[in-house]
Amino acid sequence: MFTLKANELFVKVRPDYEGRMVTLENCLRKLKDIIERIPDREAKPILQAEREQLDSHKVRIPFPQPRPAKDAKYTLAYSKPAEINVVGSYARRTSIVVGGQLGIDLAVTMPSHIFQEKDYLNYRYFYKRAYYLACIASGFEEAQEDEYAIDFAHQNDNHLQPIIIITPIQEGNSKTKDQIRILLAADGDLFPISKTLPNKGCIRSMAGGTSSLGSSSKRPTPYYNASLRSECSSLAYLKYLHASSLQSDGFSDACQLGSVWLRQRGLGREFGPFEWACTVALLMQGGGTKGKPILSRGYDSYQLFKATLQYLSLRDLVSSPLFVHSDDITLVHHDGPMLFDGKRGINILFKLTPWSYATLKHEAGVTIKLLNDPLSDQFDACLITRVDDLLQRFDYVVKMRTRQVPIPTSQMVDALNEETYLCHRVHKAFSTGLGDRIRLLHLETPPILPWDAAAPQESTKALYQVQVGLLLDPENFSRTVDRGPSAEDKVAAAEFRRFWGNKAELRRYKDGTIMESLIWSTSDPTDSVLKQIVAYVVRRHLGEEAVDSIELLGELYDRLLPDRKLGIKERSTSFQPFMSAFESLEKEVRAFEGLPLQIRQISAAHARLRYSSLRIPALDHSPGQMEPASICVQFEGSARWPDDITAVQRTKIAFLLKMGELLEESTNGLIARLGLENCNHKLMNIAFLDIHCPSGAVFRLRIHHERELKLLERVLKDSTQSAASREETASALSTYKRDFIQGPIHTQAIRTLSTRFPLLSPCMRLMKKWRDSHMLSTHLSDELIELLTVRTFVHPYPWSVPGSVMTGFLRTLTFVSKWDWQNEPLIVDFNGEMAGPEIEAINLCFEAWRKIDPAMNRVAIFAASNLDPSGITWTEFGPSKVVASHFTSLAKAACGMVKERGMNLEPEALFVASVADYDFVIHLDPRSTRTDRGEQRHSVFKNLHVQSDQDKSLAGFDPVQLFLGELRAMYGSNILFFRDELGGSLIAGLWNPQTGLRPWKVKLAYSTKPCVRPGDEDSQVTINETATLHDIAKLGGDMVLRIEVKRSSTRQ
Repeated sequence: MFTLKANELFVKVRPDYEGRMVTLENCLRKLKDIIERIPDREAKPILQAEREQLDSHKVRIPFPQPRPAKDAKYTLAYSKPAEINVVGSYARRTSIVVGGQLGIDLAVTMPSHIFQEKDYLNYRYFYKRAYYLACIASGFEEAQEDEYAIDFAHQNDNHLQPIIIITPIQEGNSKTKDQIRILLAADGDLFPISKTLPNKGCIRSMAGGTSSLGSSSKRPTPYYNASLRSECSSLAYLKYLHASSLQSDGFSDACQLGSVWLRQRGLGREFGPFEWACTVALLMQGGGTKGKPILSRGYDSYQLFKATLQYLSLRDLVSSPLFVHSDDITLVHHDGPMLFDGKRGINILFKLTPWSYATLKHEAGVTIKLLNDPLSDQFDACLITRVDDLLQRFDYVVKMRTRQVPIPTSQMVDALNEETYLCHRVHKAFSTGLGDRIRLLHLETPPILPWDAAAPQESTKALYQVQVGLLLDPENFSRTVDRGPSAEDKVAAAEFRRFWGNKAELRRYKDGTIMESLIWSTSDPTDSVLKQIVAYVVRRHLGEEAVDSIELLGELYDRLLPDRKLGIKERSTSFQPFMSAFESLEKEVRAFEGLPLQIRQISAAHARLRYSSLRIPALDHSPGQMEPASICVQFEGSARWPDDITAVQRTKIAFLLKMGELLEESTNGLIARLGLENCNHKLMNIAFLDIHCPSGAVFRLRIHHERELKLLERVLKDSTQSAASREETASALSTYKRDFIQGPIHTQAIRTLSTRFPLLSPCMRLMKKWRDSHMLSTHLSDELIELLTVRTFVHPYPWSVPGSVMTGFLRTLTFVSKWDWQNEPLIVDFNGEMAGPEIEAINLCFEAWRKIDPAMNRVAIFAASNLDPSGITWTEFGPSKVVASHFTSLAKAACGMVKERGMNLEPEALFVASVADYDFVIHLDPRSTRTDRGEQRHSVFKNLHVQSDQDKSLAGFDPVQLFLGELRAMYGSNILFFRDELGGSLIAGLWNPQTGLRPWKVKLAYSTKPCVRPGDEDSQVTINETATLHDIAKLGGDMVLRIEVKRSSTRQ
């Protein structure tokens, strides 16, 4: 399936070579003619050549930094190129179209006679190269008549390698999407490979020609050397990669897969399509045991693609560098990753920085896990989904700005410019300061934009902007005490204090050890440990000005939760008092001796007992006003239970009465009250026991009798039942399975996962807040929201497991926005053990439902898991197709806002609901609503508050929910109601379009009024909106303040 989809992708991303060839060939031929007509220029001193170039040709020479000395002894010259060739992926026909744009590389080989033997030293080659490039740009400027836009740019942001970008201009002065990049190349034998090996030092003097201080002249310059060697091997690699494509049928397609994969992850700057192709080709040539190839030439494109990713993810090319065709070359190991091509004398990975290589390895590892996950959409997650959005890619993003930092003389080697030097300083400071709190640290700087060849390049910025992406370790990132080296290790302790300064202190621990330590404050909830560390490290190592510019993106999402003052671990432990109250109650119930049957199991079945309720349960609330948490009690099997479903319900009442008596006798202060429910449905559970514990916790206990399942199934199979009775029985059976079977199983699974993933709980709760804020509380069950959030953690691809509330929340919204629930089921594997047959069975069940109910009137969303393969437990009674579509639309709008505003997004904006799309809005008296499910508005009079506490029958009482239930019972599907169960004082409504103009008939389910139009012979009616709204207001009584009509009726 992956290969078939890849073939379809190739059709979309491959350029139309035949269609574009004529236009592009004419353009390339014209550019080649211009270059060949440029006259030679005799050798001149640098100062004279630069002045002549600027005065006579109006093009500045793009010298790299540091600029050449004015009194340099060598000269600059221009002569006709030795060769001009189309190179790169376009020449090999492996290029891809990006946003309709196609790039073509035209390599101009400079003649060898303009260089000297020692030009590989001290930037001399690159200075002469820059002059040669400026001469070509001058030729273009003088020969063309506004046919092209001519710009300078840096090749892959390498300041040593400026290039020319030619963009043809269409009629109307608009640029085409195609670009031609003029690259410079040198003869492969211009400089010996032995002179530019990675362990050689080729920068031996400063820009002015003076000797470097200390031993820096002996230090290797691998980046400088590889940049030079890459110029001498461009044509050699064109031939080498072409030969590789002839040796392996899957090579070219594997290169295109790699190009798409890299682009979707934003990895092209340091490791692009060229490096990918070279890596695949080299691994097909050698690198294995005894020089054998790592990749087989017989692999197809998918196998080559996957095997290359697996190699990149598993092999650490820093500690274990790979040498291919380099038996006669001895290299000293250096800090960066190494994939050395001995024949051409270059390290393919020379552009990779420590952070970009770590990101490459991380992304490759995540993709391999994705390709091995049968439940993930492997193709879309791998090659279609964009993964480079910082807010979803990283758990936290640190934005900072700092002034340019002069490079110390000892560091002025290997062509290190100021921006790169700053990034290395930031990387070292952050990686040392954060340590094991992070799993990945990635740095990004704004790309260097092309500049007009006739204008000077913008000078070095006054302020550098750096964005630091962090993937956190949830177990360690909020740790408040850091243990450093032992006091006995003098060298390590001195280094620790040098880095941390006065923050470091000696502490003696309980085990007797004395260690250097760091203590971070938790007194200010808005000042997290992570923020404290970042601020301290930046202040100490990058300067005070950089501290003032720090923005930590991601923390604001944590503060959106009601318990914003608590950290991640504190939030989990905040549920513990309620959990302990449940455990105490369980012990008391199991200790009963006066019951006729022994208790087999006591199960939790509520969001508060699985760490997912929006509000953390506080036991100091008035027990008469807290919503009870559902629990189920199952007794041991016995033949004494009646064999009639109605009699079973009556027997439960007797058991509950007895249990209430025993509980009140065994625990001082405990109050138990019997309650009735579903009184009009004899097949459903009709009784429960509300238990008010002395601690303040309130539980609603129901009895689970496993025999009910078979009794309901027997009634359902009875052919003598009427259609209405069968429907009632089916509803009772679904309710039974949800409340007594799937509810406890789901609660236990979520509790387990919340322990495994500490951030799952706050992410579920934030998703529920988003749902509630958009008035979808009564349509989307808690369990469905939890399943959607769990999927983000157990099937996180194409990302890794979320390490912050921000990433968990935004990725869940992204999935909802893209999920085609009409044609795809939601499948969640809680324990990672689902096999192919189980997945296939769920898909068959989904297809069966779509055939039975193609209009999706009964089941719109199909949400299955390994615990609930039926897929309808949490969605059979909602949401409807209209609400599901609204849910998806809201998620798309939220994701669009995130993409549009990016780093400037205020998270609160995602939770602002609009009522403009509803037909009418019912405004309720705030005194009748709850501020949350566990707390009701208190009377200002203390005596009334005390009296209300004594009425235990108010447990879980929600007048607005009861009002809403009556409205739905009255109007059914004719009006769709929306409400925020968290305590919002609004109920919004939508008229069903089917209540519009229709022929009159008896027994319509709503109030109507005639609508007569000229020329209509038949009488038509429409819903009487005014009368209906008046009835709603009358039913609500004092609860309804007013009803606002948002959209005028178009039914008349």
